[in-house]
Amino acid sequence: MLSGERRWPRVIGHRGAALSAPENTLAGLRAAAALGVAWVEFDVRLTGDGRAILLHDDTLERTTTGRGAAAALGFAEIRRFDAGAWFGAAFRGERVPSLEEAIELLAELRLGAVVELKPAPGAEEATGSVVAGLVAGRWPASLPPPLLSSFKPAALAAARRAAPELERALLVGAIPGRWREEVAALGCGGLHVDQRRVDRAALAELTRAGLAVFAYTVNRPERAQELFSWGVDAVFSDCPDRLAAGLGARGI
Repeated sequence: MLSGERRWPRVIGHRGAALSAPENTLAGLRAAAALGVAWVEFDVRLTGDGRAILLHDDTLERTTTGRGAAAALGFAEIRRFDAGAWFGAAFRGERVPSLEEAIELLAELRLGAVVELKPAPGAEEATGSVVAGLVAGRWPASLPPPLLSSFKPAALAAARRAAPELERALLVGAIPGRWREEVAALGCGGLHVDQRRVDRAALAELTRAGLAVFAYTVNRPERAQELFSWGVDAVFSDCPDRLAAGLGARGI
């Protein structure tokens, strides 16, 4: 179980540091480290030829110069697209990274990570299995143990079968009525919730059950402070440096 260990920081960079650099890129991880972040979160999905890449959307249009579904294209083809120019000219030439590249850079930057499984429809089991296997096999001993998360129970179940030693958290919008049964069935030690859809009473019930509760996406220091006072363990933020400064934190 995760609760009580407090091995994560209170503020985790969302998709790297999404307001400082293009999300889910190596540049984003470097930006997060430069801001003093200790942990980051990023999204991982599979290409058509089974490679694990960092990309949030099912399709490529929003964050790259490519078009269409990532699951329909091979890794080499996706690598030809620019994944940084949409954010700013300084990031022109940035590529969609592989999970292996991201892990290697995390080791260099000494960053912990929450790895969100983001499967395309129908690829839940494959994504959970492939990503968990890569993380378990390649995670540097110098880093704190990673945390896998997903909105998709089937992806988490597959990850559990592939690498049961990896910690897992269920991602939700609103807290489901059967959350006890869901987290128990998946062997999850944490629940990651939409900060707009939680209240103090619900959070108290989760923490009494021993779950580590993370909230997304929190970009205002006063909201972060309120959530911490309610028992939230950590928040994901697009601007982790701004949040830490507003909270009066020395580092994050």
